[in-house]
Amino acid sequence: MIAPPTRLTHFAMVAAVALLSAVASADRAFAQATYFDVVRGSGPHDVAASPAPGGPVYYTGQRNGTLGIVDPGTGKVEEVPLGQRSAPHGVIVGPDNAPWITDSGMNAIVRVDPATREVKAWRLPDEARGANLNTATFDKKGRVWFTGQSGWYGRLDPARSEMKMWRSPRGNGPYGITTTPSGDVYYVSLAGSHLARVDLETGEATVIEPPTARQGARRAWSDSKGRIWISYWNTGHVGMYDPATKAWKEWKLPGDRPQAYSVWVDDRDQVWLAEWSSNAIVRFDPVTEKFTSYPSNRDGARVRQMLGRGGEAWGAESGTDRLVRIK
Repeated sequence: MIAPPTRLTHFAMVAAVALLSAVASADRAFAQATYFDVVRGSGPHDVAASPAPGGPVYYTGQRNGTLGIVDPGTGKVEEVPLGQRSAPHGVIVGPDNAPWITDSGMNAIVRVDPATREVKAWRLPDEARGANLNTATFDKKGRVWFTGQSGWYGRLDPARSEMKMWRSPRGNGPYGITTTPSGDVYYVSLAGSHLARVDLETGEATVIEPPTARQGARRAWSDSKGRIWISYWNTGHVGMYDPATKAWKEWKLPGDRPQAYSVWVDDRDQVWLAEWSSNAIVRFDPVTEKFTSYPSNRDGARVRQMLGRGGEAWGAESGTDRLVRIK
């Protein structure tokens, strides 16, 4: 005689449903992600998508001194060598629709012409030798502001080829930098664990302290309201500073020991973060205060800076030599 099947207890049924829901969520996350292989050994660090739908996506090949260009429609990859001793870190698309690069190896700000691929470099002055360039942003006057982790921040006026440098008020650490819709420029310091607002004419930086000490503020991005979103590398939070009210809010990312590397805010004011401990990209909805995780399908992805365009979030998987797009 065959015994009847054992009935699941209520708790087992709940656990089974939760497991199926988690698997379904992971499947949906994977389904929304598309991966693009780039040149092996290039170590893609930062990524920037041109604003036009379907347009090229740029990445910095930190290990081989190149700017990579990906055609998302075909997957074709092109490399542009940037120069001797090049080790590019950050890349953004400027108001001229060209990629602009912070190259720590050449200690220079670099522009690549999107049509001719011509490379033009503005080298930092001797006083800022070894600045360890990191990230750049444009102000409303077409000037490039940038950070150097060894304790510098600077401004380049490309029209005049005029460059000015300032020592950061607390030494080493300047890392991420962003411009608000009104034109204000803020940077964050990883080693100094603070936010700073820059006077666009005098260059003076005013330090603004986050509520959490020694948080390791790594990257920063402004939303459409001019609020500054910050990834906390040391403590695994995402922080938000509102200059209008001078108020802070902070949220801990999911997981036991999250590490928030970078942050980017899309055109719907959704906040995207690269989270290393869970090997995932995480989206934060400021309205619902909910996190959604998009884990990589390979171990050790190590997504660094994220950028994107309407309906697309892009990241560079420095550990797998791939770009990832989440729609």
